[in-house]
Amino acid sequence: MQVIEPSEAASYGVRLVAYEPNGPRLGLLPFPLGFEAGAPLNDVSSLRLDYTSHAPGIGLLAQPCEVALEYSAGGGWVEPPNARFLRIKRTSDATDQAGKRGYTCPGYAWQFKKAVLYPNDQLVDGKRQFNAVPAGAVLLTLIGEAKARGALAGMTAGFTASTDSAGEPWAATLTIALEPGVDLLTLLLNLSDQGVIDWRMSGRTLEVFNEGTVMAADRSAGPGLVDLRLGRDVDQAPDDATLEDVSTAILIAGEGGFTHEVTNTSANAPWGRWETYQQQGGVSDEGTATALAQAALDRASGERVQITRAVVFAVARWLPWAAYQPGDTVLAPGDGGHMEPLRIRQVTLSRAGDGKLSGNLVLNDRFLEDDIKLARKTQGILAGGVSSGGSGATPAPDSSGRVPAAPQGLIVEPVAYLDAAGYAQGLAVATWGPVTQDVNGVALDVDGYEVYARVNAEGELWFLVAQTASGDVSASVSPLNVNSEYGFKVRAVGNDGTKGEFSDPVAVLVPDDATPPPVPSPPTLTTRLGVIHVAWDGLGDGGVPMPPDFDRVRVWMRDPLDPDTPAAEVDHLTAAGVVVIPDQPYNAPREVWLTAVDRSGNESAATAAGVIATVPLVDADLIGQVIDGAEHIIAGSIPANAKIVAGSITGGLIQALAIEADKIAANAITADKINAGAIEASHISSNAITADKIAANAITAAKIAADAISGKTITGSIIRTGTTGQRIVIDPTTLDIRFYPQGTTNYSRLYTRDDAFPGEATFEITSGTNPGNTARTFFTLAAGWTKLDVLRPSNGNPNGGFLESAEDYSRIGYDDGTSDNQYMWFDASGMTTHYGKWWDNTFATNTWGVHAGSRITSSGWTGVEIVYGPSMQGNMGPVAVLRDGAITSNPSLDPNFNWCIESSTQVAFIISWGEGGGVRSGKAVYWWAHRHNGSA
Repeated sequence: MQVIEPSEAASYGVRLVAYEPNGPRLGLLPFPLGFEAGAPLNDVSSLRLDYTSHAPGIGLLAQPCEVALEYSAGGGWVEPPNARFLRIKRTSDATDQAGKRGYTCPGYAWQFKKAVLYPNDQLVDGKRQFNAVPAGAVLLTLIGEAKARGALAGMTAGFTASTDSAGEPWAATLTIALEPGVDLLTLLLNLSDQGVIDWRMSGRTLEVFNEGTVMAADRSAGPGLVDLRLGRDVDQAPDDATLEDVSTAILIAGEGGFTHEVTNTSANAPWGRWETYQQQGGVSDEGTATALAQAALDRASGERVQITRAVVFAVARWLPWAAYQPGDTVLAPGDGGHMEPLRIRQVTLSRAGDGKLSGNLVLNDRFLEDDIKLARKTQGILAGGVSSGGSGATPAPDSSGRVPAAPQGLIVEPVAYLDAAGYAQGLAVATWGPVTQDVNGVALDVDGYEVYARVNAEGELWFLVAQTASGDVSASVSPLNVNSEYGFKVRAVGNDGTKGEFSDPVAVLVPDDATPPPVPSPPTLTTRLGVIHVAWDGLGDGGVPMPPDFDRVRVWMRDPLDPDTPAAEVDHLTAAGVVVIPDQPYNAPREVWLTAVDRSGNESAATAAGVIATVPLVDADLIGQVIDGAEHIIAGSIPANAKIVAGSITGGLIQALAIEADKIAANAITADKINAGAIEASHISSNAITADKIAANAITAAKIAADAISGKTITGSIIRTGTTGQRIVIDPTTLDIRFYPQGTTNYSRLYTRDDAFPGEATFEITSGTNPGNTARTFFTLAAGWTKLDVLRPSNGNPNGGFLESAEDYSRIGYDDGTSDNQYMWFDASGMTTHYGKWWDNTFATNTWGVHAGSRITSSGWTGVEIVYGPSMQGNMGPVAVLRDGAITSNPSLDPNFNWCIESSTQVAFIISWGEGGGVRSGKAVYWWAHRHNGSA
């Protein structure tokens, strides 16, 4: 712990000023008995004020007024944000001869409780609907309506419908439904809790910013550094820590009996497994459940610490509002007094009766800030309604339409989460406005909604990915590939099953995981035998475990005396261990530090650097004269006939690899000097024997022991069993094996790639081409996706049948790149879909499972026999309908008639009908007959 002694500080003072309600300045309140003012982040500030009836200024408090707190840091007086209060509550005691009066004054923003949303004639299911609009537009709507009714008379909005208070475009859009009666303060708190906005009052002006921008300045490093030091800026540092909320396993219970368990093996669990349970209505897919469970377990992964620091006004270098404000991140003593970046959540100032100013800061460490972000992420997954804005993706062309009107205000918010194996997956939350009318504007009720998605490319097929009930206008879709664009659209389904028009499609880019791993714990540096040892304990700074997507720790080194030369990565570790750095000069300092990288490439900040230098093992006077460093004797410095006694140097005294080839005279070592078996493979340096050292034909098959190559690493480039004809080629540069049949250059291929799915090794097999070069079979095996299809060799486009299987769906069919493709779709919903057309048949083979078709009969007919062709193998179940032709030529006729299937055999079925509208008109017969095992 570093304690800074008090030093000369800037002059700092505070005062209270009274104002008329929504009016001008009244004057100072110079003699308060005491006060305490609290300014939290994204919340209503407060002031507790005591005054005596005998002091000047008491008359200003006799009636409701506004009280402003102002500060001065050696210059003029300034009213900081969230420092305007309403004198609306007072207390007194008539028996108190001192005349003490107490005043409880909430911040000016408290008035937003008194501006509520009124109903109008555009309610949807009793709510005010806002579809795909910026947060500022929603807030200004409520403010404008309230002002029109005479509320919020003194308040002004410091933002517009299109830009925030810093003049920046709104980053998020909302699709929300608000209950009449909700107040503006509740809306502000909810939007800030969800991470959509930051807000504060500047006098009587409401300032609203994009979350994490103006009100989230990082002053913990760089030229704007604010470092709060013990003994100088802060003196009391109480910490309150608990493990009560730790959990290592969570069971998510969703809709329809759906359950999903996720565990966190890296959580702090001194007593073993601790479990928790979370019920989440509306969740029925594993991806959403995993994302929610991970967020909950991350918040419950370790000890949580509440940090409060008392401000020393007399000698502090950095003081509230003059140097920092709520929302800023500063460098301050954290848990245990160690300096670390901490975010200011609240500033409290107080002055007692003796006039002495005091105060404290409520600080969040990075764990609590992460908890807040995770809670916001969870709320967004469950409730939807917030989109972080466009990704630059342009929806691919598409059109469709049915009876219910198209849903309005579709927004899609994609997020990344980690699956059980620690790999990044995508999840998208779609939200839209409810449908209450048909396409002609007539009111109707809907039964639910269907959400469709596809890879955002023209020609890709749309798939039904989610269905909701009538009152549910939000759905989550997972898992999705990160760094991929998807298009989404939604339609309503009427109570009679009629499909509505689709909304305009929305395209989004599913982001990759962007959260870096924690900073590693500092490395432990040691030196021995002229090398540097860098040890890492496998944990993050402060003993936190590494996340499941942790990939490696990079080891960096540089010369601290040469800061202009960039640092070099000398090695890496994938777990706790030691890295050895050889060949470093003696007594030359080396600076070493670590960074952590996850599977998505996110890199942590660097650890604190350690400095170390190698130390020689012998007297420095010998170095350079007789001994070259710690390893070699300088050539010629010790004559053999004078210094070395015969037999004194034996093999056991010679360091491995100490005698190099250039120190041995040519032909000095002959075969008779080497004992049988004395030279083993372990005695030969890597790459010491090169091709030019081996005589031609010296190595024959008889010289290679059985299994001598088994299990060994063969280095080099391409390995071939031959150069022409039938052969196998292994190419490590492309990780493939090619098989050539005799007498042809057409080959089949096995290979592996790592760029198809992040963090995966995808295995692929391709056949050779056919003689016409129109087809090649392609087989891909990934961890959660497999596809077998026939492709056109010239361009890789589909040109035949395919079979595709993933974790949550499977499909089989035919695709030749035209519009007449067809396949069967099976997925985790338990429902099966057919895409394409059925044959309009008048004949069949006897094993067809379905016989479908249509036939037109002339007027005057009373029935028709539909013949299958052969005698079918199994009983047939025909389903048939009739369309009357009379109404086509004469709409006034009533096509009312009876029909039925009179007989059904394995050869044919007969359908008959009576008169319709007094005439015997032509009919169109449509049928579907399937083979089955029943007796009907």
